[in-house]
Amino acid sequence: MTQRQDFDGRVALVLGASAERGTGWAVAEALAANKARVVVGARSLEPLQKLAVKIDGHAVRCDVTSEQDIENIVAATVERYGRIDFAVNCAGLPVMGPISELGSESVELALRVNYYANFYFLKHAAAAMSDGGSVVVVTSAGSTHVIPPHFAYSCAKAAADCLVRYGALEYGPRNIKVNSIVPGAILSDMAWSYYSNPAVAQVHEREVPMRRLAMPADIADAVLWLCGPSFTTGLNLQVNGGNHLTRYPRPDELPADAFEGAGTVLFDRGQ
Repeated sequence: MTQRQDFDGRVALVLGASAERGTGWAVAEALAANKARVVVGARSLEPLQKLAVKIDGHAVRCDVTSEQDIENIVAATVERYGRIDFAVNCAGLPVMGPISELGSESVELALRVNYYANFYFLKHAAAAMSDGGSVVVVTSAGSTHVIPPHFAYSCAKAAADCLVRYGALEYGPRNIKVNSIVPGAILSDMAWSYYSNPAVAQVHEREVPMRRLAMPADIADAVLWLCGPSFTTGLNLQVNGGNHLTRYPRPDELPADAFEGAGTVLFDRGQ
């Protein structure tokens, strides 16, 4: 169960919220449960509308790789609710492949979804945000740990972690906090077929001091804290049960069928 905050009268924008068992969905539910008015965005409008009805919020289609789409959803949020206090980007797209084999198009895709989207989001959300607001982006443990074969995804997420530090300095005078959440393995819709494999989960869990995978609610709980009265900005917050203190499994330690059917892209974080 997530912590409690009083966000009555506050307005939140959450991107990457179309997967029902996903992180963005859980974040939107948690913000709404704490009385925030929530606008949700993703490429897939139908599941977004289902979420919007559930939380009494508003759904807007948004492709995070499009700066215009992000500018539009920010404007739509202000038009509907008059303000933005919290902006959370949970969208992401892990792209798999070693340096020797991955083409430039795949690397560019990883950058567009995992770095440029966060740049667009921070730029436009902060411009429209009420002073004293909070911007949170979800990155990845790959930004600090080597997790083959996710080099393109990890490098892009590392750039996003760097971005929030610059954002914290730039928007600090307006009392706007800019932070990232750095998760490890999350048992969510985006990677359900991977982590729900007991053999895969076991290999990952033995590297987590708290001996379990994260759930979407764990990330939502961290978002609530960062959006609350915390005196915290420019932080890359590790939310992984202590996995940042150890390591991540090597591909040769995983069962042979671990990536079966994954192709180049392992999962889509509800973008």
